[in-house]
Amino acid sequence: MPQSEQQLENQLIAQLTGLGYERVRIPDEVALFANLRLQLGKHNECTFTDTEFDRIRTALKTGNVFDRATALRDKVQYLDDAGEVRYLRLMNTEEWCQNQYQVANQIAITGKRHNRYDVTLLINGLPLVQIELKRRGVELSHAFKQINRYHKDTFPRAADGLFQYVQLFVISNGNNTKYYANNRTQTYAQTFTWATPDNKKINVLADFADAFLEKCHVSKMIAKYTVLHQTERILMVLRPYQYYAAEAIQRRVRESNDNGYIWHTTGSGKTLTSFKAAQLVLELEEVDKVVFVVDRNDLDYQTTKEFDHFEKGSVDGTDNTRELVKHLNDPNKNFLVTTIQKLNNAILRPRHLRTINALKDSKIVFIFDECHRSQFGKTHKRITEHFTNAQLFGFTGTPILAKNATRNEHGKRTTLDLFDRRLHSYLITDAIRDNNVLRFSVEYAGRYRQKDGAEVDIEVEGINRRELMEDEDRVRKIVDYMLAYHDVKTHQKKYTAIFCVASVSLLIKYYDELRRRFEAGEHKLRVATIFTWQANPDDPDADGYSYSPDEDLENVEHAASHRDKLETYVKHYNQQFATSHSVKDGKSFDTYRKDIAKRIKEREYKKAKEADRVDILLVVNMFLTGFDAKAVNTLYVDKNLKHHGLIQAYSRTNRIFTEDKSHGNIVSFRNLKPATDEAIGLFSDADARETILLAPYDDYAEDFRNALETLRSITPTPASVDDLTDEEEDYNFILAFRALIRLLNVLQSFSDFSWDDLGIDEQEFADFRGKYLDLNEEVRRLAQTNPVSILNDVDFEVELIRRDRINVRYILRLLAELNRARPEDRERRRRQITTLLTGEVQLRSKRELIEEFIDQHLPPPGSSEQEMEVAFAEYWDKKKEAVLSRISVAEGIPAEVLRRVIDEYLYDGQIPSKDYLISELEEQPSILSRAAVGERLLEAVLGVVEVFEEGVE
Repeated sequence: MPQSEQQLENQLIAQLTGLGYERVRIPDEVALFANLRLQLGKHNECTFTDTEFDRIRTALKTGNVFDRATALRDKVQYLDDAGEVRYLRLMNTEEWCQNQYQVANQIAITGKRHNRYDVTLLINGLPLVQIELKRRGVELSHAFKQINRYHKDTFPRAADGLFQYVQLFVISNGNNTKYYANNRTQTYAQTFTWATPDNKKINVLADFADAFLEKCHVSKMIAKYTVLHQTERILMVLRPYQYYAAEAIQRRVRESNDNGYIWHTTGSGKTLTSFKAAQLVLELEEVDKVVFVVDRNDLDYQTTKEFDHFEKGSVDGTDNTRELVKHLNDPNKNFLVTTIQKLNNAILRPRHLRTINALKDSKIVFIFDECHRSQFGKTHKRITEHFTNAQLFGFTGTPILAKNATRNEHGKRTTLDLFDRRLHSYLITDAIRDNNVLRFSVEYAGRYRQKDGAEVDIEVEGINRRELMEDEDRVRKIVDYMLAYHDVKTHQKKYTAIFCVASVSLLIKYYDELRRRFEAGEHKLRVATIFTWQANPDDPDADGYSYSPDEDLENVEHAASHRDKLETYVKHYNQQFATSHSVKDGKSFDTYRKDIAKRIKEREYKKAKEADRVDILLVVNMFLTGFDAKAVNTLYVDKNLKHHGLIQAYSRTNRIFTEDKSHGNIVSFRNLKPATDEAIGLFSDADARETILLAPYDDYAEDFRNALETLRSITPTPASVDDLTDEEEDYNFILAFRALIRLLNVLQSFSDFSWDDLGIDEQEFADFRGKYLDLNEEVRRLAQTNPVSILNDVDFEVELIRRDRINVRYILRLLAELNRARPEDRERRRRQITTLLTGEVQLRSKRELIEEFIDQHLPPPGSSEQEMEVAFAEYWDKKKEAVLSRISVAEGIPAEVLRRVIDEYLYDGQIPSKDYLISELEEQPSILSRAAVGERLLEAVLGVVEVFEEGVE
């Protein structure tokens, strides 16, 4: 018989007690505060009177999770009975082992609902680690969802919000265990598995408890490796490989003056790792300064933003080397972020060198981002010669090894030659296995089928001759391919694609062809481009590095015309995005580049506007390294890549994002298969290909057909879903259909995709999808009255069945076609529309209204699409106004306030404030009902937005 949740809980408590935790019984809120009073007194070596502790409780219940995390690392002020100001330390974060440790279980707290928390670790009486357990065999995501319910039901307000002090959550079903920071906004994909220093996962709860929940270690993770993200005001915790890297650098600084490097694959969070390493190294007495060095301007925007999240003002963002020198000499600035170019200037120029001579013997730790690019010239030699007591640490996702090293005036040097020793490794295979980055789907586009069925060849084999590479017929065929498949690859333009080509002259041909098609009305893609106006030399073995305009590039006869072309393209960009950029000088160029980076990067945020969307970024070398944007999922390639450059370029596409981003798409118009296989072997191992690359299309099609057999064994037809008799049968259907939508999400990204290969047609699949979504809505409704249903914890992953092109405007086009159809075709078209309304996630909330429009307000047969839109807009506005009026009367809030709040939300994406909505009520609610009223008002406003605004255009 499988181990029960209670047995798992008892075993864990016994293990924790053996690790030195005091077992304490805390049945309720009263006992929780009584214990807190005793433990805080013990930790601070004092006692409190009743009135003093009441004041302490008042001080402790101030603020949200972020505010309380800040207070935990500081001291809380209170008045004693004599009126004297006293300071209370909540946790010893300097000597993190010197705290009081307890374990409790089944603490009962009542908020919106009555909840019992499985296992709670208390440090000095505060609940700082909450553990949620599920019996063996239950999906771990169920525990994650249960904690999310606690966030809604009890954490914020019940028990003075004391559980807002929780820093870390642990979820486990015995066989699988994960941890994550108390950050309400994160998804299940952002939970982590602890591991050994050599990246072996620690999944079993008992092993995890020994390694992670040991008193000193868990305290250290809270005190030193939980980061307070100042800009977003959220908590972040480091993954195991980040922890080991930061620990290794600290140990190296403490024990020697030797250098070292960290090999962590691209996309694994090197910025956070290096920041935390820098922060902790600064705490060492022997270190005077830490300087974080980037190697080119392309990282300025992201590095500035990321590091300012952690330490405001740490980035030297000026182009003036004098400012860097000034900051280096400032005794109050012990942490700096700058570029390799400015650092090089500071060391090279005599006037600057004289100024920083005072630092010659100071203990300065330099940390280099992507050290394989910044450290193979003269700068490395100059730094080590001038700063005699410096220590250098490099981070790289693709180090220079003996096989991919190139010779320069200093010889053929590897990363190991320059940095002495590799301190920690986390390879791409590790990251994919841990679900920290995605795999790649690499398609070599040599032949494709046009919409009319004709097959077209694109020459991809052995293209090295410039005249063939830039042949206009070839360019047209490749643009044809992109226009045919871009929506499929990018999930209907939800994601951005980067298109990298071999030279500026080839880029110009592609851009001009895309622009010609745009102006002819053949597509609506928003294409942006950037390149250096100094023309690059022919580069048959381009490695994907990027260059900035102030670098010493070879000038050729076409440089002036290239600059003129770029000026024209920037004007197109300005017209598209209502900006006023130019590339008249280096500063203007850089501003333009930063705007492109920001526009693409910010697509990953909920507040991103459709008007800011860049569909394709056309480049030669820029943006292929160091640029991290979760909303990039496709790389088109028409250039030769190899070694580290290939992995770096591919890795622009494989950042984890939402559920529908299952992999990074690589579409190569050259035969890069040998180079891809070689690069994978170089930066992982020869057998890693299956881990890093998706399987062929046919394999996934076969998996789909097998999964379909499983579904049909449960529900042979869509109608048979209605015959399921209990929750267990519903559960089995949900899991079976979910397996299909996961596979379909991958399959539809292939150019070869066809419903004919799957054993089910699109209509029947849509019918199953409608039943699946019906169940999803039913489960959400019943969750209010039956919180213990096994279906409540199922993740329906509805994100995988959203299709952005199916919106109200699309339905209106179908209605116009329905109105113009022959009488014998009208019923079939009506069924098609009904199926869409049932099966599309974003239309279900609008289904009744649209069906009412069809039944009662449809314009007469033969009406044009424009007449259809006018009639629908009038109907839609009346219905929206009717809903707003009902809310206004029911809640006692002016309808004009509701309209204004909705307009502002649609403009800036900021969720309306409950306090503001309450303040606009004609009659203010009581203190006790205020929270519930605010929640109800917000739900009403967001409900109007969901029904009448989202998915309309």
